[in-house]
Amino acid sequence: MSADPSNTFYVTTPIYYVNDKPHLGHVYTTMVADVVARYHRLRGDDTFFLTGVDEHAAKVSDKAAEHGKTPQEWADLNAEQFRSTFEKLEMTNDDFVRTSSDHHKAKVTEYVKALIDSDDIYEGEYVGWYDAGQEEYVPENKAKDNDYKSEVNGKPLVKKSEKNYFFRLSKYVPALLQHFEANPEFVQPTARKNEIVNRIKEAKDVPISRTGSGGWGIPVPGDEEQTIYVWIDALFNYLTYVDTPDRRHYWQSGATHFIAKDILWFHASIWPALLMALQKCEGYDWVNLPKQVYSHSYWVSKARLDTGEEAVMKMGKSTGNFLDPETLNALVDEFGLDALRYFLSTQGPLGTTDSEFSEDKYIEVYNADLANTFGNSASRVSNMIGKYFDGVLQDAVAINGSDHNYHENIPKSDRTWWDLHRIAFKKTDLSEASRCALMPVTNVDAYIEDTRPFTLAKDPEKMPEVGTILYNCAEALRIASVLLWPFIPDACEKFWSRIGCDYAEQMAANGGQGKLDDWVKWGQLQPGTPIEKGDALFPRYQPPKK
Repeated sequence: MSADPSNTFYVTTPIYYVNDKPHLGHVYTTMVADVVARYHRLRGDDTFFLTGVDEHAAKVSDKAAEHGKTPQEWADLNAEQFRSTFEKLEMTNDDFVRTSSDHHKAKVTEYVKALIDSDDIYEGEYVGWYDAGQEEYVPENKAKDNDYKSEVNGKPLVKKSEKNYFFRLSKYVPALLQHFEANPEFVQPTARKNEIVNRIKEAKDVPISRTGSGGWGIPVPGDEEQTIYVWIDALFNYLTYVDTPDRRHYWQSGATHFIAKDILWFHASIWPALLMALQKCEGYDWVNLPKQVYSHSYWVSKARLDTGEEAVMKMGKSTGNFLDPETLNALVDEFGLDALRYFLSTQGPLGTTDSEFSEDKYIEVYNADLANTFGNSASRVSNMIGKYFDGVLQDAVAINGSDHNYHENIPKSDRTWWDLHRIAFKKTDLSEASRCALMPVTNVDAYIEDTRPFTLAKDPEKMPEVGTILYNCAEALRIASVLLWPFIPDACEKFWSRIGCDYAEQMAANGGQGKLDDWVKWGQLQPGTPIEKGDALFPRYQPPKK
């Protein structure tokens, strides 16, 4: 357990509805969180990564009825689909949320009762527009702006009137605005923050319960006819799963929530306000607010409309253009898991712009960054060491009188590569972080073209220079592999074993934590180390001829 918040990292994904099997959107958010969690473990941080499923939605109950199953049976079936999909994709989550778990239900009941006792939750009546697909009430002005249709799937909103319990969100508007002002990076990207601040200014109290759930959900304490609204139940998962003696320090270090833009309102307004209210209840003074809510955009692709025309639309179950586990498995079978990890995390919609998923772009990125850059350079250097030195790494020596000053052409300081890599991760710019990780590789390629060791090797007297050049190349690739590990761990660990580095074993022996600051320092490869050639880490892909 880490006592130092600066050395502790807690990251979450949304919990996903179990009304159907997982698709690309679920995999993407989880993959981003996994890459960031791996980076923090590589740094040596005490890291906790949480993902899972949201089971108490009305549409889960509806879908179960369609299939002749109870809600719990349907939830069990699809929860296992999510769990197995994430395991196959080697996600490193430390726990898996199920909102039907006894611990979660007991904690949510405890929190809501505390808020009822403090009068921040009260009984009232709600009349308004309801988005059944999102299970979200929509304000009148927003409903009108969207012609009383869902802004996510375009289906008509439903006018609903029912008795509910309400949370006094309006009471916390001043405190929320003050928190946004004092913590400008609380919601990222910045454009999302501006959007949510304007909406918070007009926030009213929100319903936190519903009727007619058929017993599927967590009852409101003291009122068995009311069920806690699925979104309130779901938001509390971030707290319930670390509200144990051995995990509470993760919450106190500050959580980082990765979510898609369609659920920003809940995470950036209702959630911090609930926590502010809970802080005032007896026994909850340890509860603080999340460190950051990072709201990414959508994966989009072409979908066929009812008119027969094609349009670029958000990937999802409701539009029928999503990539399911079978399709994702086919990509992994063809290109390898690391390729999927790399493409999603570096080409995805982390900013405010949607990203289109296409097979052509997937192949282009795979060949350019993985096959032609890292994979090719690793093969090229190890092959030359094998050819000229029987696979044994030579010592790097100063070459007096050299026109090229070979031994200094590749920087011996990690500052350029590592600092930019660190800054990019701090900004959650994974595309930039991967580019910085590949900098040593592109430097190696340029260095080889400049020094031409294959030409020097024709002169026996130049072999010390050739050895120096190839040592520098191998050392730069070693550093690149450390920086690339959060993105392509399997390939990097395979490369480490070929160059005599036991980093994977060190992490396994140290609870999964690495020593990034030490491992990126220049000069750690030992002369005399056997260097294995091995198969290509990323064979170049040639599309089959049509």
